[in-house]
Amino acid sequence: MKLTAGQNLVSLVDSTSVIVVRAPAGEVRITCGGREMVPQGSTAVSVLSPVPGQGGAQLGKRYADEELGLELLCVKGGSEQLAADGAPLAPKTAKPLPASD
Repeated sequence: MKLTAGQNLVSLVDSTSVIVVRAPAGEVRITCGGREMVPQGSTAVSVLSPVPGQGGAQLGKRYADEELGLELLCVKGGSEQLAADGAPLAPKTAKPLPASD
């Protein structure tokens, strides 16, 4: 799927919802629980069963893949793991502040 910044994606397996903060130039497959996420408001309403995984998306956390140039903001948490092109996405860590002596 071709992503654009500001696009809202929702999961079909749990309550996870994310906003695309930074979109890659090419197409990328964003999944939650092993099932592809869909744009909010799409006609797909059936809830699929998740593929067994670990960890869930946490509200307010940013998930990124620097190699792809992808960054997502979780606006509604869920119980299933986010992935981009099959690779699990980990929450971004805060940058350390510079020392002030």
